[in-house]
Amino acid sequence: MSRIYFSCVPFDKGDVTLALESGVDGVIVPAEHVEQVAGLSRCPVWAAEETPLVTLGAKADEEAVLQRLHKGERVVLARGWEVIPVENLLAQSDSVLAEAGTLDEARLAAGILERGVAGIVVSRAAVADLKDIVAQCKMARSREELMPAVVTRVEPVGLGHRVCADTLSLLRKGQGMLVGNSSAFTFLVHAETERNEYVAARPFRVNAGAVHAYVRLPGDHTTYLGEFRAGQEVLVVDYTGETSVATLGRVKIEVRPMLLVEAQVETPEGVKTGTVFLQNAETIRLTTPEGEAVSVVGLKPGDRVLCRLDEAGRHFGMRVREDIQEV
Repeated sequence: MSRIYFSCVPFDKGDVTLALESGVDGVIVPAEHVEQVAGLSRCPVWAAEETPLVTLGAKADEEAVLQRLHKGERVVLARGWEVIPVENLLAQSDSVLAEAGTLDEARLAAGILERGVAGIVVSRAAVADLKDIVAQCKMARSREELMPAVVTRVEPVGLGHRVCADTLSLLRKGQGMLVGNSSAFTFLVHAETERNEYVAARPFRVNAGAVHAYVRLPGDHTTYLGEFRAGQEVLVVDYTGETSVATLGRVKIEVRPMLLVEAQVETPEGVKTGTVFLQNAETIRLTTPEGEAVSVVGLKPGDRVLCRLDEAGRHFGMRVREDIQEV
């Protein structure tokens, strides 16, 4: 995920304040203002004199930038960069910064090679679009490919430690997190956006499942639910596959009665089967292909719920290629 930096050159305190309130990850200002701005927010503040703009006009420029990046220098690709040279740099460095002067330029930089540059430096020319740039390039993510799965089994399995993930965001109907016993088959566990006569809605929460389960994170990573920590960024997914990023505010792990849910998907390669352990309570729901929240208490074989298929194989949450079976 690309980080967003605002370059306030020439300096304007009002624009810096707007940038910080918009949620940028850092600010670039003339050296004489670094100390002043550093006192406004706990975020990186770089001196413009130490963060030069470089133009990619020829292959030699691309090679020179790569050498500087490998030396640990911080440089920014000036507006006018083209996608292919940036792709070449991204293939060899995770420290590429690119300047953007419009929302469209920022979107383009955030989507190069499906992961984006390390940082988008928004110039003062785009200060009016800054909030939209942060919302669309920092919070918005690429789509997840979801598909219907047919429930084949639902049964109580006794007590287990389950994880409630409370975010800093208010989620809406149709949104949740992708959780499963295998990274190759995850279920869209719905947020607690629905209320009933006994419990109020808690739209900031996803009662996500058992501590051992995989949960999909931003950047094509996974982690175990039991390793969730406050302040961590998590991936929120809706029933159409649209994604966004939220921050965990609290994680609650408690012993509760659990259910095993099993479902299957027919693929050209054969039938794929996945399972997930969820708390045995009416407020815990999976998501239908229509975006409705269906309680696990009423779930039965033949019902359709959304899932995501992938290849098994993760090492410390990162994708690896190896022969692995998870059951």
